[in-house]
Order: sequence, then structure tokens, then C-alpha cells
Amino acid sequence: MSIEVNNESGYEVDEAEFAALARYVLDEMHVHPQTDLSILLVGTDVMTDLHVKWMDEPGPTDVLSFPMDELRPGREGETTPAGLLGDVVLCPDVAAQQARAAGHSTAEELLLLTTHGILHLLGFDHAEPEEEKEMFALQRRLLLTFLAGR
Repeated sequence: MSIEVNNESGYEVDEAEFAALARYVLDEMHVHPQTDLSILLVGTDVMTDLHVKWMDEPGPTDVLSFPMDELRPGREGETTPAGLLGDVVLCPDVAAQQARAAGHSTAEELLLLTTHGILHLLGFDHAEPEEEKEMFALQRRLLLTFLAGR
């Protein structure tokens, strides 16, 4: 599994922890071990440009996901085909604001957003109440079990 973490944001993060979280989430979702994923941390200006270009919405956002091969989760004993999962783009400045409002650290918020972004790459969404309930419960379980094991 190739997980590339690039930090272009100027915000100090533990890149190895992001790679470990991503590896954990992909393993839990039964994604083929030869699947590629990119995690990119960017500044507010870059995120604003991406948000306008791809979502046609103003200002920066916390996380964007760009799927490539449209892989879906596998099942126990049956992984997905190998492929290019896609890119998760994070904005630490926006995450820091959200973390303050939520009462936890920016690092924890960024890990939550990474999990959220990976689930989007795997086809999960939260547009409808039932989808949101499923995705957010899975996101919470994955993140808490990862954090408990570190």
C-alpha cells in the first residue's frame, strides 16, 4: 500500500501518524494492500482555489476528496481490486478553527477529517440523514479504535 503524505501548509504535523491512520482505515475497510492514496495538507489560499474550482463554493473548506478509480470497501476475506484510491486534501487553518469550536486539538480534527475524506473516496456520503448516520458512525468507530491503539 502506498500512502503519500505531503504537507505544503506550513502547519507542523506528524506525517507518519497520518499514514498510519490511513493504513488502518484502509485495512479495516478491506482495501487491497497495493492501493495508492495521497494526503495533501495545504494553506487557506490553495484550499480556497480548489473549493471554488471543484465545488463552485466560495472560501476555504476543511477537507476535499478526489476519487480516482472509484473503489468501494471490500469484505472480510475479499479485498477491493488494487488501484488508485485518490487524494484527500486538508486545510489545517480551517481544521484549527473547527477544533477550537469542538473543544479538541487541531491534530485530532485533522485525523478526523482524514478519516472522513478516505470514507468519501470509498463512496460514503452524508447528503441524506441515513447516509450521514452510517458514515459518521463508521468514521467515529474507525478513528476511536485507531486512537485507542496508538
